[in-house]
Amino acid sequence: MATSAIGPGFLTQTAVFTDRLRTSFAFAILVSILVDLAVQVNVWCVLGVARKRGQEVANTLVPGLGVVLALLVAPGGLVFNVGNVAGCGLGLAAAFGVPVWLGATLSAAFAAVLLARPAAGQKVDSFAKVLGGVMILLTATVMLATGPDYGAALRASVWPDRVEMLPILTIVGGTVGGYISFSGAHRLLDSGVGGVGSLPTLRRAAGLGILVAGVMRVLLFLAVLGVVSRAGALDPANPAASAFRLGAGEWGYRLFGLILWSAAITSVVGCTYTSLTFFRGSSSRFAWATSRRGPYFFVGVSLAVFLFLQNPVRLLILAGSLNGLILPLTLAVVLLAARRRDLMGEYRHPSLLAMAGWVAFLVSVYAGVISVLELRSL
Repeated sequence: MATSAIGPGFLTQTAVFTDRLRTSFAFAILVSILVDLAVQVNVWCVLGVARKRGQEVANTLVPGLGVVLALLVAPGGLVFNVGNVAGCGLGLAAAFGVPVWLGATLSAAFAAVLLARPAAGQKVDSFAKVLGGVMILLTATVMLATGPDYGAALRASVWPDRVEMLPILTIVGGTVGGYISFSGAHRLLDSGVGGVGSLPTLRRAAGLGILVAGVMRVLLFLAVLGVVSRAGALDPANPAASAFRLGAGEWGYRLFGLILWSAAITSVVGCTYTSLTFFRGSSSRFAWATSRRGPYFFVGVSLAVFLFLQNPVRLLILAGSLNGLILPLTLAVVLLAARRRDLMGEYRHPSLLAMAGWVAFLVSVYAGVISVLELRSL
C-alpha cells in the first residue's frame, strides 16, 4: 500500500506544495496522515473481517455495484499506470542516462514478468519492502545534506502561518484514493489473513502502511524545504528533480533518479496487482484479467499509451479527478457494510472509528468536487 502510494505524483506534489507553502506544508501533511489513517483502518478492518474484496462487499450491499466499482477503479488505475511507467523511464534517464523510452520499456517488462510468475505475491512483497527501504534511506541522505530548519517545521505542523485545503485534499487522494485504499487489504486477503481474529494484524498493517508513506512524505518535505529555504524557487518543469540537484549537486540528481525509479516501479507493481484483483470472482469474460496474461495486458497497455503520448499530463489529471470521485463511493460502501450482520457476523465496528471514517468521507467528497472544478478549468 505504501509503495503504491509513493509514486511519481507523490514526489512531484510534495515538492510543489513545499515550494509554495514552505514550513506550513507540515500542517497539511499531519492532517492528511490522520485522514489517511481513518480511511485505511476502516477499509482494511471491514474487508478483513468480512473476508471479501471491495467489489464483493459492494455486490453484497447492492447487486451489480461491485461491477460498477471494478469498472471505475481499474481504468483509473490504468491511467495512473501510464504516469508510473513514464516515471520509470525518467528515473533511469536521470540515474544512468538511459533513453526514457528504453527505461520505460525495460521497467514495464520487468514488472509484468514479476507479477505473472507463480507465487508472485511473495515476490511482490519482498520487492516492495526492499525498494521502500531504499527510497527512505536515499531521501533521508539528501535531507541531511540540505539541512532544513527542523524546529520551524515542527512548530508549523501544529501552528502554521497559512492553511490551504487543496494541498491536504490532493495528498489525501494520492495516498488513499482510487485503488490504493484497497491494495494492502486485498494483498492480505490473498495471503489468507482475515476474520475477527485477524483484527490486530489488520489494524497494525494499516497503521504501518500509512506510517511508511507518512515518513517518506516528511523526509521528502524536509529535503525540499532545506533547498527552497536557501536556493529559492524550484524549476517548475521538474520541481522534485531540481530540489535534489540544488540540494546535493549532481550526485543528488543521480540519487533522485534512483528514488524516482523505485517509486515508479513499485507503483506499477502495486497498481497492476490491485486493479486486477477487482476482476476476481467476476464472470468468465474477465477470466483473462486474473490469469497470467492479465499483468502483461495491463502493463503493456500502460506502456503503449505512454510511448504514443510521451507526455501523459492530461491523462494523469483526469485520473486524479476520477480517483477523487471514487474514494467517497468506496468509503461509503465500506462504512455501510460495517453495519451489515450478514457480512460482519458478531463483529461490531467501533463507533469512533466509523465516525472518523464518515469525516474522511466528507473530506473526500469535497476533494472530488475540487477535482471536477479544476478539470473543467483546463
